[in-house]
Amino acid sequence: MAEGKKFKAAPPVADINVTPMVDVMLVMLIIFMVITPMLSKGVSVDLVKTKNPIAMANADKEDAVLVAVTRDGKVYLNTTQLTADTLPNKVKDMLTTKLDKTCYVKSDSRAKFEKVVEVIDNLRAAGVDNLGLLTEQIQQGGMPVEKKDAK
Repeated sequence: MAEGKKFKAAPPVADINVTPMVDVMLVMLIIFMVITPMLSKGVSVDLVKTKNPIAMANADKEDAVLVAVTRDGKVYLNTTQLTADTLPNKVKDMLTTKLDKTCYVKSDSRAKFEKVVEVIDNLRAAGVDNLGLLTEQIQQGGMPVEKKDAK
């Protein structure tokens, strides 16, 4: 090295490096894709499709009393499987501290109607004031669009 030479530093880079941001966004996308199906409340059933449902926003609340009837006739209170006979006592316990005594029933479209009627009778015996029947809306092309509710 010569004694009179000075080394000059490279000029600062003005470009934005987006690679780390893209990596973080892809990781977040994968995390949300994995977690989202686990967030569905209760038991998943193939809901009955209707043309003119009424929106019931309270059915999505954390403390909503949601009863599901599956295709094979099993009854679930939120995520717990019960028999239709034990349903009134459990629902009474859940509704004692609530002002709004509304229960939401979602039934598989292929479930036997007598099982749904039995569940509704047991809910009425438990002192339920209002019942909401959850359905899906049919789009004009015959395909369901979004989950709405019918009362």
